[in-house]
Amino acid sequence: MSSATSAAAQGALLASAQAGRRAPKRVLPGFGITLGYTLFYLSIIVLIPLSALIFKTFTLTWVEFWAAVSSPRVVASYKLTFGASLIAALVNLVFGLLIAWVLVRYKFPGKKIVDALVDLPFALPTAVAGISLTALLAGNGWVGQILEPMGIQLAFKPAGIVIALIFIGLPFVVRTVQPVLEDAEKELEEAATCLGATRLQTFTKVILPSITPALLTGFAMAFARAVGEYGSVIFIAGNVPMVSEITPLIIIGKLEQYDYAGATAVATVMLVISFVLLLIINALQAWQRRHAGAPA
Repeated sequence: MSSATSAAAQGALLASAQAGRRAPKRVLPGFGITLGYTLFYLSIIVLIPLSALIFKTFTLTWVEFWAAVSSPRVVASYKLTFGASLIAALVNLVFGLLIAWVLVRYKFPGKKIVDALVDLPFALPTAVAGISLTALLAGNGWVGQILEPMGIQLAFKPAGIVIALIFIGLPFVVRTVQPVLEDAEKELEEAATCLGATRLQTFTKVILPSITPALLTGFAMAFARAVGEYGSVIFIAGNVPMVSEITPLIIIGKLEQYDYAGATAVATVMLVISFVLLLIINALQAWQRRHAGAPA
């Protein structure tokens, strides 16, 4: 009888231990509570403001909406804003990868200082960045006084806008690619070299496929930041209509004129275009992961 009781007790303890292993204690509350809080927080921060933007736009008729978003001045600002943002993101894609590669693969004096300087655009107020770049690139600046006699004017031109957007977008690419390069398996590179692959073949066939999703993510983040940038661009742009006027400045101008519906209409167009571009980039990321054999 005692042996049967002991066996039953041991079975109960074993079942309790297995149940404990199946249901480990969680630091945070259950899935329902955390998901509810996540949706609530996203609604407060993202969905409600965007809904207000769209609902305000609906107060316009289609004719009024089209007139607000398709005037020549606004269309010129679209071309400048998205074109300059795309160029800046592409430049950061190349040089951000180069900087991340140097920081990961090489040791040199002052490496920590260079690594810290990458984050400077994050810490520096955008207005300060814009004023600094303007003072540097203007005709009487350190760089401008050398370039302008050669017929190269950067400040108060679209080229100055691109430079400002490169400055504020560089950290996104570097900080996205850097940890992926650190985790990359160097044994694969050594194996490729032993099999006779050149440096270019090793980079294009071994390294690049593994870091492409991170590159696309950094590109998307740099592009998205550049599209909405205002503080660092407003000082160096010159703000000449049809030439160097960015779309955020158009929106600010309409708000100052109390044309709230017109401002939200232009903002809605920017939101839709940015959203479509980000969807395309995310689709490319998913395709690349499937192509590489990793889970999407």
